[in-house]
Amino acid sequence: MSLEQVRQIGEELWTAPQMQADDFAWAAQQGFRTIINMRPDYEEPAQPEAASLRSAAEQAGLRYEFLPVVSGQFTEQNIVDFARQVKELPKPILTFCRTGTRCTNLWALVQAQGGNAS
Repeated sequence: MSLEQVRQIGEELWTAPQMQADDFAWAAQQGFRTIINMRPDYEEPAQPEAASLRSAAEQAGLRYEFLPVVSGQFTEQNIVDFARQVKELPKPILTFCRTGTRCTNLWALVQAQGGNAS
């Protein structure tokens, strides 16, 4: 992972493409405090599972949240959950999915509902 792959999408919110377990130490060094994984397990055969990523994130001293969102199929609950996470979790927050687009689109939906989706 490198800074060129990370895009800021909110005040203390960034997004990245698929992260690997060894990327979490880098994220902690960059000052991120929370990781939100929006990629459902088994979306692709070689994709790391959320449980193994949680372990790696926690070993790096990061808070880890798993919010599986099916690409292009956002639910009202996804919007509500993401809004709550962004409001309550330690910042700065780094989100990831396959390319970062899903995270960006979900953030746009939260913003369209006034930033709180409640």
